[in-house]
Formats: sequence, structure tokens, C-alpha cells
Amino acid sequence: MSVPATAQKRGPMWNRLRLRERIRDRDTAIFGILFITAVVWPMATIYATDSTFLIAQAGHAGTYVLLAIGLNVVVGFAGLLDLGYAAFFAIGAYTYALFASNQLASSPLHHEFHMPFWLMLFVGMVVAAVCGAILGFPTLRLRGDYLAIVTLGFGEIVPQLFYNFDQWTGGINAIGNIDQPSLPYWITGPWAEAGITTIKLVPNFSFAYDPVAFYVLIVILVILAVILVRNLHSSRLGRAWMAIREDEVAAAAMGINTVTTKLLAFAIGASFSGFAGAYYGASFGIVSPDSFLFTVSITVLVMIVLGGMGNITGVIVGALAIYFVLNNLLPALPAQVESLADSVGLGSLNVQNGDWPGLAGETQRIAFLLYGLILVVMMLLRPQGLVPSRVREQELKHDAVLEEETAVEQAHA
Repeated sequence: MSVPATAQKRGPMWNRLRLRERIRDRDTAIFGILFITAVVWPMATIYATDSTFLIAQAGHAGTYVLLAIGLNVVVGFAGLLDLGYAAFFAIGAYTYALFASNQLASSPLHHEFHMPFWLMLFVGMVVAAVCGAILGFPTLRLRGDYLAIVTLGFGEIVPQLFYNFDQWTGGINAIGNIDQPSLPYWITGPWAEAGITTIKLVPNFSFAYDPVAFYVLIVILVILAVILVRNLHSSRLGRAWMAIREDEVAAAAMGINTVTTKLLAFAIGASFSGFAGAYYGASFGIVSPDSFLFTVSITVLVMIVLGGMGNITGVIVGALAIYFVLNNLLPALPAQVESLADSVGLGSLNVQNGDWPGLAGETQRIAFLLYGLILVVMMLLRPQGLVPSRVREQELKHDAVLEEETAVEQAHA
């Protein structure tokens, strides 16, 4: 039976692209879904809501995606528990804020700088990477809980420094009026504003807190970060990180320089945080020490554990899921519960009476209890994470089989 001419023409190209294999691969399929969603998100939300609020929120979520990708290098790849990751986030943000505002004019330096955002984006990354190496150097001999305590201390020290050096950083008053990024040209169209049907070229474009522009920027930064980290993961350095994560003594015996490898893990992980910090400072236009407290480090750590430690796809999914829970689900829950009580005839529960604040108030009180319950249930039902790495998934299955065999042996003994 002869093969149709169309099949003969499409066969080689189909084989070269390997589309069928790529679609069957779980991580590639998720990346494709995320990319398509990111592309259509601005136009879809503007069409549905006639507002850019959801676009701005997605841009903020992208900041946490960058943070999660960076922390995954330290915790997921190298197995080094870092509880002070928000410190590097703060360092990147303040690096940009100091050199892109009027803050230094009121400092002992009495001279202000206004450096371009595109330059300071990489300067913030380098400064954070250097600070990561400085933190990593004295902790090379520490492991587990001791390393976590040292990084926790570093994470607590950095915001306090920004609080107390108020002559330089503004202290509790923060740094405001931060310069906005600008480009010689920008393309705008239906995805940027409701009612626009044509594509236009805008010269001398300033971001000016434009949520669509910042959203496009964070999507590009996340794509670049994913490409870089995936290449690192499959490189010789990535294999060295995984060897140290599994057994540091065995890795050293095999000739891996654990000192430089761990330092590179701290530095590269911190550089992503500094990258995100510079973007954060520009997108919000204000940098305050309150934005970089311990809760930020824990939130990012929860994102990578919930998503799937060591798997880039899982980390992105986990970051988006936790961000949605914290910024959409929990804030809207009191009003939803109150509306539900009214609809089922239990409106009396919504009335405040003595110590009872009403159903909405009580729900607001226990919001983080519900958040904790969600995490506990998730870890009980799926300890490997939402989208785990294949290595991690096989390890957990192996441990479960060993526990079951041990239990059976003890029962028969």
C-alpha cells in the first residue's frame, strides 16, 4: 500500500520536530499550556473585565515565580536549606532603588543617581550574587538545621539594616518615586487597552506603572530564567549539585569540589532573587523593609515544596497556586462564606453578637488556619508535590515500598 504524498512530505518535518513525543512529555506539555496562557492572558482579561487589574496581579505573581526558580537552585538542586532568601530579594530591590531615585541626595553622599533600569537589572543581580557567595562561604561546613539557622539569621539581619540605616535607605519611610523603565520603541495593540483594534508603534515609551508593559517584561524574564536554569540543570554543574544533594561525602570522594559547587549554588540562586528585586522596585515604585520579612522566605519555600522540589515546571505551578491562594482565595473567602450563609437561610450567623464577629469576621480570623490546613492536606495526599521531578517521585515510591515491607516483616515477626 503506497503512502500518500502529503504524508511523505509531512513525515520528515514531523519527525524532526518530534511533536508527538513533546506532547506526551508531561513537563513540555505544562510549559506549552503556561506559555499559551501567558500570551492570551492580557487580551482575555481586558476583554472579560475591561480592566488591567488581573494583568497587574499576574505581573506580581511573576515576581514570585522568579523567586521560586532561584530558590529551587539552592534547595531543589543542591539540597541546601535557605530560610533567608528574602534578604537577597531586598538587596536587589534596594540596589535599584538607591540608584534610580532621589534618595541618595538626602544621604551623607549628597548626590543622587539615576541609572538606567536595564543596567541596574543586571547590577542588582550581580550584587545579590556576591552577597549570596559571602553568605555561603562561612556556612560551607554546615548542613541541615545548622545551615537553616544561619540563613535565617541573615534573612533577619538584612531588613533590620535597611530599617536602621535610615540616612541611606529612608528606614521605615521607604524609598519612593523610583524611576520607571523606558524603551526607544514599544508596540501596543488590543492586548494593552480595551477598545484598541489596531497595532501601533509607540516611540520613546515609558513604562509609567503600565501593568501590561510590566507583565510583558516579567514574562520575558521568566522565560529567560527557565531556559538558563534548565541548561544549568543538565550541565556538569547541575549534576554536581544533585550529587551533593544526595550524598556530599560521596560527591567529594568522586572528585567534586564541594566548596565551589555550593558557593555557586548560593550565588546563582541569590542572583535570581536580586533580578526579581530590581523588577519589584521598578514595578511598585516604592521599596520598604516591610516587604522583605521572614514570611516572604517561607512563602517561596512553600511554593517549591508544594509544586515539586527540584522540578522547574512544578516550581512554577506551585508558585502560581500559592500566590492564588494567598491573594485571591483567602481574601475573597469571608465574602463568599457570608453570601453562602444567606443563600441557605443561615443569615443569622452573619450578624455580630457579643464576641461573635459574624461569619465573615470569623472566617477572616481563621484564614491562615485554613491556609495551613490546605498545605497539610496537600502534603498528606501528595508529598512529592503537584508536579514532582521523576527522581523525587521514584525516591518516594521506593521509600514507601521499603516502609511497607518493613511493616509486613514486623507483623509476621
